Amino acid sequence: MDISKTYSLKSLMVITLFMVLLMTLVNLALYFALNQIAFSMTSEATMKLVIPGANIEIVMQSLADVVKNLNLLLDNFFIWIVPATSALFLISAIVLWFIMKFSLSSLFSSETSFSNKSSKPYHTAISQSVIAEEKKDYADQKIEQERQRRMFLHFLSVLQREGRILDFFSEDLSLYDDAQIGAAVRSIQEDCKKSVEKYLSPQPVLTKEEGEIVEIPIGFDPDSIKLTGNVSGEPPFKGILRHKGWKAGKKEIPKLSDVLDSSIISPAEVEIE
Repeated sequence: MDISKTYSLKSLMVITLFMVLLMTLVNLALYFALNQIAFSMTSEATMKLVIPGANIEIVMQSLADVVKNLNLLLDNFFIWIVPATSALFLISAIVLWFIMKFSLSSLFSSETSFSNKSSKPYHTAISQSVIAEEKKDYADQKIEQERQRRMFLHFLSVLQREGRILDFFSEDLSLYDDAQIGAAVRSIQEDCKKSVEKYLSPQPVLTKEEGEIVEIPIGFDPDSIKLTGNVSGEPPFKGILRHKGWKAGKKEIPKLSDVLDSSIISPAEVEIE
């Protein structure tokens, strides 16, 4: 139920209660006034007031008739007067309520229309702001995905530039004998090693020689040391070192290329004659 209907029902109740109270007061006042008039006129008739120049019997008869009518009216007051006044006040209450209802309906209608018109630009601004924010978040997400993709391929691009490692992987080695392969691998290994040392300077995670017994202490880093074999219970553990592992001694990152297509690892080279 909207505010106009709620206010309309409340106003009807208030108007009805007010009219009932007013009707009760008017009926009581009217009843006591008629009663007082009848009593006064009866007293005058009893005292046989003399009016100069008038026939006493005619005056007395007139007073008696009036008193008789008043007494009849008082005897039937709740049968005649009360229903008549009740109907009059009820009709007045309904008319007053209808006038108030239509006046308030037009008022609420105009206020609602104004509120909707005034709030429309606000909601439109909010919607546009939300759409702009979503577009910005989507664009930032795409940029971050592209950056991660470029970072994934970046070091491979460095190894290709310095040591031609992708060229080596793409070669069909069955066309060459072992001596030729060995010479090519040595050259590629030296060039790639320079790049790895330049940017990473890799160092072993564990300094002992492979095949030696090592002890894994409590609270070891599972990202640095991978346990294999029959692993049970809680550290410390003892086991045979199968691989020393590697960690970066440097964290120098080569400058990303400015290519727009992140899938390009190494550009094609064309010599113009």
